[in-house]
Amino acid sequence: MPSQPKYELIFAPEVTHHLDAVHRKFHRLFQQTIEEQLSHTPERKTRNRKPLEQPAPFGATWKLRFGPHNRFRVFYDIHSDSLAVQVLAIGIKERNLLLIGGEEFEL
Repeated sequence: MPSQPKYELIFAPEVTHHLDAVHRKFHRLFQQTIEEQLSHTPERKTRNRKPLEQPAPFGATWKLRFGPHNRFRVFYDIHSDSLAVQVLAIGIKERNLLLIGGEEFEL
């Protein structure tokens, strides 16, 4: 069986600011999860990786959730023609609130 092509991961400049709002002990978890989940089959729906019904913050079309109690979110867009995944936002879900870079967004 042929291996899946590897997608290039591209991070929007504001993602660095979003990550600053996340406790430093979780930074490695973000790095590992993004690499594992989005570098080979980012368009495959799973329980924790889904296309969004309506565009999310920063124009993302997909969402990945993970971490303790699935509270972390990565919002991204897929460019299948160039085999690239653009990570557009990183956030924390606290009950009914989504915090991206310390700023509250509507769900």
